[in-house]
Amino acid sequence: MNNLSQSHRILFLNTLAFTVCFACWTLNGVLITFLADKGIFNFTVVEIGWLLGIPILSGSVFRLPIGILTDKYGGKYVFSVLLLLCSVPLFLLPFANSFWSFAVLSFFFGLVGTSFAVGIGYTSIWYPKEWQGRALGIFGMGNAGAAITTFIAPTLLNNLSESDPLNGWKMLPVIYASILVIIGILFIVFAKNKTNHGISKTMGELMSPLKKVRVWRFGAYYFLVFGFFVAYSQWLLPNFMNVYNTTLVMGGMFATMFSLPSGVIRAFGGYLSDKFGARKVMYWVLGSSIVISFLLMFPKMEIFTAGPGVMSLSNGTVTEISADKIIVNGKSHQINTKKDLEINSESSVFPVKKSWQEIIVKQNQEVKKKELLAKGITQINFSANLWVYVVLVTLIGISWGIGKAAVYKHIPEYFPNEVGVVGGMVGLIGGLGGFFGPIIFGYLLTYTGLWTSSWIFIFLVSVLCLVWMHRTIINAMRSKSPDFTREIEDNH
Repeated sequence: MNNLSQSHRILFLNTLAFTVCFACWTLNGVLITFLADKGIFNFTVVEIGWLLGIPILSGSVFRLPIGILTDKYGGKYVFSVLLLLCSVPLFLLPFANSFWSFAVLSFFFGLVGTSFAVGIGYTSIWYPKEWQGRALGIFGMGNAGAAITTFIAPTLLNNLSESDPLNGWKMLPVIYASILVIIGILFIVFAKNKTNHGISKTMGELMSPLKKVRVWRFGAYYFLVFGFFVAYSQWLLPNFMNVYNTTLVMGGMFATMFSLPSGVIRAFGGYLSDKFGARKVMYWVLGSSIVISFLLMFPKMEIFTAGPGVMSLSNGTVTEISADKIIVNGKSHQINTKKDLEINSESSVFPVKKSWQEIIVKQNQEVKKKELLAKGITQINFSANLWVYVVLVTLIGISWGIGKAAVYKHIPEYFPNEVGVVGGMVGLIGGLGGFFGPIIFGYLLTYTGLWTSSWIFIFLVSVLCLVWMHRTIINAMRSKSPDFTREIEDNH
C-alpha cells in the first residue's frame, strides 16, 4: 500500500508537470496570433505559420534523446532539469523583437513537448503491468493543457494589455515560466528517482528496439491519433470560420469541444486497454476513425445535374406552349417549373433536392414519339449541418483520445526495459504528425479547393493503419497456430 501511494504521488507530479508543459508547448498558438492581430509585430502569414510550428517540431524531434536519457538516469532528474531549463527562453521571450528572436526562443521553450517521453518512461516503472494502461492514461490527460491555454491565455492577454497595450503581453510568458520553475522545484523536493534495473546501458543496446518494425507500426498509429489531434486542434478554427462563418470566439469554443474531451478521455482509454486489451481497443479506435472521417469527407455543396425530363407521347406538332404544359396534337404534357424559392438546407441533416424542367421545343415544331420536349434539372443542396459536424468532430476526438492511451499500453508490454526510448520514438513520430498535418492540409486545400480534403487524407491514413494492424495480427496467428488458421480458412 505504501508503494502504491508513492506511485500515485509520482503519477500526480508527472501529470501536473505534463499538463503545464503541454500548456506552454501550445502557447504560441495564442500569443503569436494576438501579437499579429494587434499589430504589435508585423509577422507575415508564412512567419506566423513557422512560429506556430517551430515549438511543435522541437518538442517532437527531441523526444527520442530525452526518452533515452530518462531510461538511463531516471525521470526525476530529467524532468526537473527540463522544467527549469525551458523556463529560461520563456523568461527571455519579452525581450524578443524580431521574427528570428521569436523563432530561436520558441525552438528552445518548445522542448517542453519532450516531457511526454519523460513522463511515459517515469510513470511506467512505478506500476505493475495490470495498472499501466490506467496510469499512462491518467498521465496522458495532461494533453488538456492545450485547452487550458486556449481558455486562459486570451483573457490574461486582454487583462495584461489594458494598462499597457504595447508591452502588456510580456508578462504572459513570464507567468508561464514562473509556473515551470515552481513545478520543477516541487519535482526536486517531492519526487523520488527510479530506473529500471534491467535496462541496457550501452547506446547501441538502447537504440536496438528501433530496428523492429513493431516500433514504427506503433508510431504510425500515434501519427494518426496524436499527430492529427494536434494538427486539427489548430486547423479547426479557420475551418469553422471559413465554412460556417462563425466568429473567432464561437469557432474557438467549437475547437475546444474537440480538444478538451480528447485529452480528458485518455484515462478512460487506459482503463479500457487494461480491461479488454490494447489490441481490441485499437480495432475499435481505427474502425471508428474510418467511419467518422468518411462521414466528415462530404463538403458543404450545391450540385446541378440532369433530372427527369418530359418526352412526347406521340408523333405530331407542338400546338401550344405555356409555363406549365406543352400540347402535342391535343395531348397535354405537364411541366414542373422552377419555383422562385430558395432551398432551405441550412437546418437539414440530409441533402435537400429540387427538380424542374426547362422547355427546349418551339411552337409548331414537328416532334417524334419519345422526343425530349423539356429537359430535366435537379438541384441538390447539402449543408453539412454545423451541429452534426461539431458532434462528429467531437466523437473522432474522443476516439483518438482513447487510441492515444491504447498505443502507449502496448509499449511497456513489448519493450519493458526500453519504455523511454520506444516511447520517445513513437512520440516523435506522433509529434511530427502534429507539425506536418497542417502543412499537408493546407496543400490539399489549395489543390482541391475543399476544406474536407483533410478528412479524406485522414480516412486514408486510418484505413492504412487498420489494414497494417490486421495483417500483422493474422500473420502472427498463422505463424504461431498454422493448423488452427488453416482449419478456419478451410471451413469458411
